[in-house]
Amino acid sequence: MSDTQAITYAALMLHDSGANISSDKLAQVLSAAGIEVRPTLPILYAQYIQKVGLDTVIAGAANAAPAAAAVVDAPAAAGAPAASGKPAAKAAAKEPSEDDDDMGLGLF
Repeated sequence: MSDTQAITYAALMLHDSGANISSDKLAQVLSAAGIEVRPTLPILYAQYIQKVGLDTVIAGAANAAPAAAAVVDAPAAAGAPAASGKPAAKAAAKEPSEDDDDMGLGLF
């Protein structure tokens, strides 16, 4: 488990229990779980979460997930025909010759 995953889970545990998320409490949760992270991570995470709130962070992550899926789908859409009604130029497909068959394996 990476450091950021561990500290994120610790923050979620504290949030779910209704406890205030502080660097000391994050460090205690991580210590109780037997996970060692860089000493600056609990401080940075706690300061950020206290500044914006964990609910905002969770909502931001939830909103980013569909956007990430759209980015993954964008290259596929780039190869689709244009929406203007004009057909896209088709790439010439090379027909495999029988010499390239190599006994059906196609290795060479």
